[in-house]
Amino acid sequence: MNTVEITAGTIEYREEGDPAGPPVVLLHGLLMNDAVWDLALPVLPPGFRYLLPVLPLGGHRIPMRADADLTLPGMVGIVADFLDALDLTDVTLVVTDWGGPLLLTDMGRDKRVARMVICPSEAFENFPPGWPGKVAWLASRNPLTVSLAMRQLKVGWLRRRRLLFGMMAKKPVPQRIVDAWLDPALADERIRRDLVRYCATRFVDSELVRATNRLADFDGDVLVLWTRNPVMPDDHARRLAEMTAGTLRYVDDAFVLLMLDQPAATAAEIGAFLTS
Repeated sequence: MNTVEITAGTIEYREEGDPAGPPVVLLHGLLMNDAVWDLALPVLPPGFRYLLPVLPLGGHRIPMRADADLTLPGMVGIVADFLDALDLTDVTLVVTDWGGPLLLTDMGRDKRVARMVICPSEAFENFPPGWPGKVAWLASRNPLTVSLAMRQLKVGWLRRRRLLFGMMAKKPVPQRIVDAWLDPALADERIRRDLVRYCATRFVDSELVRATNRLADFDGDVLVLWTRNPVMPDDHARRLAEMTAGTLRYVDDAFVLLMLDQPAATAAEIGAFLTS
């Protein structure tokens, strides 16, 4: 893993593909990290520089600085700071599950992003998303409750229960990927404290809707790559595509984590967008 220093601390990132190719930044969601792309990454098209930052959303391995702003706005700033630190331009930003990056335009920090792929993600008033998001939020009140929740997610049959992870992935997530997500936080209370700091964010629905609607001002190409899932509303996919004049495509037989449920189909859709 590579590292880069930003104001919030040290950010790890993985780099694959052609170092001289156009940059594609693949993001991840809450309690996850770069491993969420392990199945799809090998079948994405060659010729691109794939960068996978590990954001401090609970699956990170290096604690952030004690004074880091890890609220939702601060976390969106971390994404922008990562792009700045590596001096990336004409980026294709791939957003999944965590919808914070959709607010980059509202914060005036989307200038390095030329294109965007929006997979099923939080949007508009859907923060935290559906029942799984609300359960995760309740479980993230303090480092102890985070630890208890993570230990439950480590157990396959518990993880697949509908209110835990059963609405996020249609197929069982490989245990090695789950372990890569959860083991760092279980071993280090500072990682869990970072997650608690993010989950202390107070969400105001009207402000989130206003900020998401600012995507209408994003002037790059957009692919909304959605699924029929019980967490991220289908209406949000249509609204996101309409406001960005983007293309709306669906991946069948998948829930939120389409890159794990259908890695080949997901990679094919993203690849077609990248090479178009």
